[in-house]
Amino acid sequence: MKLTDIHSPSQLTNLFPDDLILLAEELRQFIIDTILLNGGHFAANLGVVELTIALLHQFDATKHKYIWDVGHQSYPYKVLTQRKNQLHTIRNWKGISGFPKITESTFDHFGTGHSSTAISAAMGMAAAAKIKGDDRTTHIAVVGDGALTGGMSFEALNNLFDSNLNVLIVLNDNQMGIDPNTGALNHHFTQNSPVKDWFEWFGLSYFGPVDGHDIHKLSHQLQHLSAIPGPKMLHVKTIKGKGYAEAEKEQTRWHSTNKFVKIQSNPKTEIKWQDVFGDILLHLAETNPHIAGITPAMPSSCGMDKSMSKFPERFWDVGISEQHALTFAAGLACNGIQPIVNIYSTFFQRAYDQYIHDIALQNLPVILCLDRAGLVGEDGPTHHGAFDISALTAIPNTTIFAPQNAQELYHALFYGLVLKSPVVIRYPKGKISNPNWIANTPNSLPEALIHISKTPASVVVLSTGALSAELITAIHENQLNVDHIHCPVIKPIPQNINLNHYNQVVTVEDGSIVGGFGQYLRMYTAQQNQQWRHFGIPDIFVEHGNNKELYQQCGYDTASIIAYLTQITQ
Repeated sequence: MKLTDIHSPSQLTNLFPDDLILLAEELRQFIIDTILLNGGHFAANLGVVELTIALLHQFDATKHKYIWDVGHQSYPYKVLTQRKNQLHTIRNWKGISGFPKITESTFDHFGTGHSSTAISAAMGMAAAAKIKGDDRTTHIAVVGDGALTGGMSFEALNNLFDSNLNVLIVLNDNQMGIDPNTGALNHHFTQNSPVKDWFEWFGLSYFGPVDGHDIHKLSHQLQHLSAIPGPKMLHVKTIKGKGYAEAEKEQTRWHSTNKFVKIQSNPKTEIKWQDVFGDILLHLAETNPHIAGITPAMPSSCGMDKSMSKFPERFWDVGISEQHALTFAAGLACNGIQPIVNIYSTFFQRAYDQYIHDIALQNLPVILCLDRAGLVGEDGPTHHGAFDISALTAIPNTTIFAPQNAQELYHALFYGLVLKSPVVIRYPKGKISNPNWIANTPNSLPEALIHISKTPASVVVLSTGALSAELITAIHENQLNVDHIHCPVIKPIPQNINLNHYNQVVTVEDGSIVGGFGQYLRMYTAQQNQQWRHFGIPDIFVEHGNNKELYQQCGYDTASIIAYLTQITQ
């Protein structure tokens, strides 16, 4: 049976193993051709082609439930569950998501954009099924071994211990998250240590390890497991990037691809925020031996890999453990070391309690760099950094920076080291407008940068972060009679801001309007009879697409802001 003949996952249950092997070859090539042309997560999906087919062969997706952890390895599953003809739209505006999404398909049983949630979700589903008298449905959590570095996985395993729930954990062991995995589990997996006893200590019936690319062995083992009641685990060994030589050799680089990889002979290089952060951090670490760095499983993506290579005794990848990362940093700060934690804004949400209780409450000098703040495009609602300003302005002892360029990023890090209290620096994904910086010593905490129009203006625009650079240019080019204030510091409100003589105040931010920069500013500075208009992320979960499309949908693209300013100043 060819891939084009698969219209329902139930069809796979009737195929012979040799037919499944041929299907795997065709499916892998289809994913390679489609994703290299259209972009998306790449290497992880090539690694689970045979595993996905073997699972669907034994466990019909119309009868059993699948949870993929993490979700970026679910493309083969999407193709075989009635979304083959939509794969070319993946991560595009109005296209299918790059992660499982329960509103997208009846075969997506749980959304898994963040790691380490699948065992908990599978357990909850299995418990609900048992309450309703259903013991026949198997709840399958396909867990990348990187997800086992997250604390939620261990909490779920501990709770699963004597539950007797019909849960099958498939451990996809490829030694990789985005970067190579770290810690004790990865050490024991790579050293081929006996892990059977450890998993059975958690009450699991353990089987494996099995070659995750051998469909015959996988099918045999899964058939055996289908007859075993209660919690069980199948440990499979896979190769991230399997079947595409470049991806097998450079698994981190090929974790995901941009569009048109095949036809771009000389892809344009651009300097990203993470690159500049990495360079500044390395400079600071070279000049200050008391600086340390922590990232939860994102060293290359956040730019900390340079410092990790040069100073391995001071920089750590702690795995997918955001809560541990922040409290670990608090411990360092308690003993005279200045920790800099780099974490995606969306993943910081998981460590909110640790920030409040372990860092801010104790007023410890931890610098928290929130990469990917604001909208992040194709990764969609699970990864947008929409809520960090709203979450953090309410916390005492917190200074929040939002630089517009590389020099302001350097100043924010410089003052983070000087202030000796909790500091948060937020910046977006992607290209930085002005990547140049010099290691100078500023005179004082950065104040707001005020641009006054030639004639007295009744309207003022206040913006923060990377959006300010484009907005300043647009206001000037359109010769608008408005004043503009860029706020590199969100909290505390810069002392040199005076809004008393303006009739209307317009705020712009790449974050949630609700509880965000604009509303925080308004609470402290609004005068009676002033009109305010806030541009930013509305009170919705924003879908996936490129950022230009998403800014337009949310109404805070530059053209929309300029159109509004033109209207109110005519």
